[in-house]
Amino acid sequence: MDKIDGIRTFLGVVEAGSFTAAADRLGISKALASKHVAALERRLGARLINRTTRRLALTEVGRIYAERCKPLLADFDELDTVVQERQGQVRGLLRLSAPVTFGETHLAPIIGDFLQRHPDLTIELSLTDRVVDLIDEGVDAALRISDMADSSLIARRLSHIRMICCAAPAYLDRHGRPAHPDALAKHQCIVDLNDKTGAGWPFTVHGERRLVPVEGRYRVNSARAVRDALLAVGGIGRCPSFVVAEDIAAGRLEVVLADQVSEEIGIYLVYPHARHLAAKVRVLADFLTRSARQNPLWRSIAG
Repeated sequence: MDKIDGIRTFLGVVEAGSFTAAADRLGISKALASKHVAALERRLGARLINRTTRRLALTEVGRIYAERCKPLLADFDELDTVVQERQGQVRGLLRLSAPVTFGETHLAPIIGDFLQRHPDLTIELSLTDRVVDLIDEGVDAALRISDMADSSLIARRLSHIRMICCAAPAYLDRHGRPAHPDALAKHQCIVDLNDKTGAGWPFTVHGERRLVPVEGRYRVNSARAVRDALLAVGGIGRCPSFVVAEDIAAGRLEVVLADQVSEEIGIYLVYPHARHLAAKVRVLADFLTRSARQNPLWRSIAG
């Protein structure tokens, strides 16, 4: 068996934590994944992984081998990418991460168009609100909704969103419409735990930005769940524009304190530094940049 296949499978098992998960990622059977690693160990004359019925554990030499092989395999793959790009080829597996709600509403609908343009590419899209470590988890690129102030990654800005405070009109009719951010103290506020501002919402008051404490009986780690709660339970929430824009246009939700909320957050495609940008990441970045300019769905996300 090919040594590169053995190394690739071995690193896949290390990253995924099991032969089954690694085989799924690599598109091979579990039996073949096991054969690749066993053949590599025979060639090296050393055991790299201790296998039990419950878990896998790297041996000491396996840990060292994995650390040394990871950059070597990356260099090998980069060399393949350079050659393929010069031949006009874009192929292989592209692992992409994106936030759950944004991925479901704005990324998933355009993936089909991207795959039609590049029939030799395979997309593995992971939707998670967790900040993924691209290097350690073998992810090629990620969409981030963030200010990206201290990122060590390369970041291409695609668009932006606005953060909007809103509530159902029926709730505001019963409890009043806040005229000042401090009035939020008298309201039930629904807090998105994924919002890095936490229980302090940023407002511009008399030209100065300040965090206004908010409280409520419901906190949830999903902007879509906040939107659903505003409609079903009642309260005031702070949501990304792309989550509530349709509800606001339809009159189901009403914007509050619009003149004092000025926060704008960028949407970025991020990827690790490399001497040569992989062709598959480059074509994805170009496609998403065009979508942000031309696709009506993406053009609406700024609210």
